[in-house]
Amino acid sequence: MQAIEPLCERVQINCDIADARHAGALTLCVYLLKMREYFRWEMGLDFTASLPNDAVGRWIQEREERWEELGEESYRPVSIQGREYDPFDTEGINEALLPEGYVYSAGLGLHKVPHFFLGRLLGEQGQGDYRIYEAREECARDLAAPPAMTLGQTIFVRRESLRRMLWERLQEWRWNQKENALGEALRCYPFDEDLESALDAMTECEARTLILHEIGEIEVGRELGEDWHELLHALPRGMAELGLRAVRDHWADCQVTLPALLEDGNRAALLFYRASLTAMRRQLFPDLVEAFDRWQDERDESILPKTVDRGRAHWEKTAKQLLHVGSRSRTPAQKLTSLLEAAAL
Repeated sequence: MQAIEPLCERVQINCDIADARHAGALTLCVYLLKMREYFRWEMGLDFTASLPNDAVGRWIQEREERWEELGEESYRPVSIQGREYDPFDTEGINEALLPEGYVYSAGLGLHKVPHFFLGRLLGEQGQGDYRIYEAREECARDLAAPPAMTLGQTIFVRRESLRRMLWERLQEWRWNQKENALGEALRCYPFDEDLESALDAMTECEARTLILHEIGEIEVGRELGEDWHELLHALPRGMAELGLRAVRDHWADCQVTLPALLEDGNRAALLFYRASLTAMRRQLFPDLVEAFDRWQDERDESILPKTVDRGRAHWEKTAKQLLHVGSRSRTPAQKLTSLLEAAAL
């Protein structure tokens, strides 16, 4: 596309506006880590390149000053070949971009934070009722850069963001050197011998897990309907919101992701799945954590399928109960928190 650079700049402005409004909600440690990797991406530096602290510090200061200027700005329309699109019109924008080898996405993520990205199209495929677009190099992104998002029946997987996220997890483990599921997962790849090929292989593996999870999200979303989203949007940030998201994730994974990974017999993917469980998800589903530990330590191949099958029924029932109570309560957060405490499996 002849006009790709102005388009990238316009999408990047919207990414910067979103960051100006929401980047401050991150903890300081997470913020600094993500800013360092954002610097690496913007400067086009390899993962093995050492980051000069002075240059990173100046860049962060300049970026924060830019965010200060943009904090009150409205999101800009996206202009393609003389036509302007609402920045959240992902379908319309992609009708113009996909034939040119680019893919775009805009939507709301965790805590209703907007995310935008524009990248080169790696491939697209149909799978059942779903359409899956995979992007490779990105020319516009925000600080968080989630590696996968779903809009309706369409799934977007961002290979570059996924690869960068895996690099961050590798760095995190190398700093701590803990004997845990993450270390076991990383040892399935030759990171010490060939970083680039190891990252490529792990990205390929984890892209499948992301797609499976997003398909699970779509399937359970059909069961829950728009009332679920309305309930989430009505909740303040806190335990109730995080708990509802974790319940839905468990249901989606017990229904789609974990059965598929178990059928594949992909030990590396299962180990990384275990290592990626959030604190809330571990708290709600301790039986799954125990099952993974037994599977890993005792090579008990039967425990995980049984636990996943039991979890599927439990989390479906729990999600529907939470939706029923929450949508009928004037103070849903308090009631939902109590229900979540009793729902642990």
